[in-house]
Amino acid sequence: MALQLTRIALVLAFFVAPAHAEYHRSKAALRAFIKEQACPSTGEHRFPCPGYVVDHIKALACGGEDAPSNMQWQTIAEGKAKDKWERKECGK
Repeated sequence: MALQLTRIALVLAFFVAPAHAEYHRSKAALRAFIKEQACPSTGEHRFPCPGYVVDHIKALACGGEDAPSNMQWQTIAEGKAKDKWERKECGK
């Protein structure tokens, strides 16, 4: 159950954009990031990564690049808080 929720959180955090936004999210960039940066909770270079999501450091909605250099592992709680701030500040 927890594994399934982690996968759902990843999909929501990385691939689902606000309805008004049109952002291309590269699966190749995500794979490259994971190849470079191991999951903090498992030490593995693959999913699942329990408790973590992949986050764009500078949000795509704020002009951030969809590249491994603009990605980081972030806890689910931190991701939700940052998403809320980004929607308010960059979703204008």
